[in-house]
Amino acid sequence: MPNGSIYVPKDEKFTGASPQNLYVTFWFAGRKNRIRIRAAIAVAGFVVGNLLGSRLGLNPFVAGVVLGALAGGVDWFVAWRLYERTAVWRGKRRGEVRTGRLLRLMLRRRGYRVMDGRAVPGEASIDHLVIGPGGVWIVDNEAWSPDTLIARYGERLFFDERFGTSVAKGLISAAESMAALLTKETGIAVTIAPVLAVHGGKIKAWGGVLTGEGLTVAYPRRVAGWIRSNGSAAYTEEQIDLLARTAARILRRMS
Repeated sequence: MPNGSIYVPKDEKFTGASPQNLYVTFWFAGRKNRIRIRAAIAVAGFVVGNLLGSRLGLNPFVAGVVLGALAGGVDWFVAWRLYERTAVWRGKRRGEVRTGRLLRLMLRRRGYRVMDGRAVPGEASIDHLVIGPGGVWIVDNEAWSPDTLIARYGERLFFDERFGTSVAKGLISAAESMAALLTKETGIAVTIAPVLAVHGGKIKAWGGVLTGEGLTVAYPRRVAGWIRSNGSAAYTEEQIDLLARTAARILRRMS
């Protein structure tokens, strides 16, 4: 039966609702339950703190209050982080803005240049072009629902049951086009590695980074570290400056 099930009656509250709106609806519907669990965690922390305070010669009540508040605060922080991870997917934040800030914060002081919204004329645009001592990278951003599993099996990428081939091919093509143009214009041999910053979803890999089909997929906060530790070139400051100036001149800036 299209758009439904013959066994489950439709709920008019959710008819036509987007996955993002449903997520927010269920999140706020579970608020009371989260508060009850947090209160239980805080009480358990108070009891443990009280016992530890007595054994360590501290004021039991103060130790209980401190540990209880700490336990409740940690539970609140974890819940807040889980919700905030969906902000880009929910449309409340722009993924390219967040990733751009992280790249500048973690790379500029190490001699890297970060350029936003660039494209080879006639080709698809990318969100960030990174040029530094270790090489050149393009970084794009994608938002996925929080329950999307991103994994690699063999050399193939999967986003749940969908192949990552289409995403990989698009970014790899953009990287190859940019690399060929920069090499031609500067005379410097350039190879560009494509990176996809994933907002939301669950990356099934240690450290939140995996590579397959020529594409690296990582959480935004992991991208800069991966770039620093996976350089394949040894550009001088003069070469970095030439590549950055050339890129600014020949690559179309997206509004």
